Amino acid sequence: MLRKLTVLLILAAVVIGGVVPAVAQGDEFIFGVILVGPKDDHGWSQAHYEAGLYVEENVPGAKMIVLESLNSADRPETTLDSAVQDMVNQGAKLILTTSADFEVDTTVVAGLYPDVTFINASGDDAAWEGAPENLGNFMGQMEYGKMIAGCAAALKTETGKIGYIGPLIDPETTRLVNSVYLGAQYCYQNYRGMDPAELQFSVTWIGFWFNIPGVTLDPTEVANAFLDDGADVLISGIDTTEALVVANQRAAEGDSVWAISYDYKDGCAEAPEICLGVPYFNWGPAYLETVNAVMDGTWEPGWAWNAPDWSDINNPDTSAVGFEYGDALTDDEKATLDEFIAGLAAGAQGEEGGLNLWTGPLNFQDGSVFLEDGQVASEKQVWYQAANADEAATSDEVTPPQLLEGIVGTSE
Repeated sequence: MLRKLTVLLILAAVVIGGVVPAVAQGDEFIFGVILVGPKDDHGWSQAHYEAGLYVEENVPGAKMIVLESLNSADRPETTLDSAVQDMVNQGAKLILTTSADFEVDTTVVAGLYPDVTFINASGDDAAWEGAPENLGNFMGQMEYGKMIAGCAAALKTETGKIGYIGPLIDPETTRLVNSVYLGAQYCYQNYRGMDPAELQFSVTWIGFWFNIPGVTLDPTEVANAFLDDGADVLISGIDTTEALVVANQRAAEGDSVWAISYDYKDGCAEAPEICLGVPYFNWGPAYLETVNAVMDGTWEPGWAWNAPDWSDINNPDTSAVGFEYGDALTDDEKATLDEFIAGLAAGAQGEEGGLNLWTGPLNFQDGSVFLEDGQVASEKQVWYQAANADEAATSDEVTPPQLLEGIVGTSE
């Protein structure tokens, strides 16, 4: 794998085992998709469900089996093992588990079904030694989408206060919050001419990917609390649309407030007038590549961190991550975002003068050094949001992730 130090992130393909045998060709190829939420959540789960539909449209004979809402609130009696067993009994040869919440169980269950290929989206077990040879991981480089979201928020805010509704705390969610913050700071300073130290960026974690009454914080209440405290841009990091809904309600009352949705390309649809945009995952290309590889016997285990297609980040057939501009952006703000995205693209592709926001000096909330002055983060340092990630022999040795210095909110 080639990498220049000036490149922020690249597609990772860490191969750790053998090749799963080809699936016997026939009239039908069955694959299972296990969702943590409903398939019409206008967020994470819907994006995965529509990727499965994309496969069905593009691969003759492909048939998707879906299990929605596998979580402790909606299906307290259902285990991942029982869900997988049911899909295998229906003939599934590939099963995609679509949440970090399923990562540990997927690794365990994969060992029980060696003739079935398993993909866990957002995990990284396949990047370490000892993972089953029929297990893979993939994830989109949403860090870029979140940096764009942060930039959009910084261009729009009038109060200098931005509120982020976070799910649970783990390396993924921490690095996405940090990505938003880096994008916001950069654009606040370089395009607005403002002091980045005066930008107030706060995160409140609700405790899960969506609201579970009596278990999580209520995202509607969190959104209103941010606005009551003076924030005028809400950014969603959860699977559902409360940030957009609440901002729209407050706008109808006369407040100048905006929101940025998450996960799903049409995430602005519920309130387009106050939506600045949506960073979204486009899982279709990764699903399609995986299904084709399993069918023809060329699939290999590994971990892939899939990049945007920098020639067109919104290309549905090639880009893992995109950003749809919202109606609330002015033409000038869109032009500025175009410039910012071009800088990110140049940095990601190692071009001279490109923009790499994972460059020191950067400190964590506890004052410890993440990146020294001029130091460019390695891929693992970005993935884990930990300074020692490259030295760790196992994931357990990696220091727990932290938010960056300057962000208001807890890291644990």
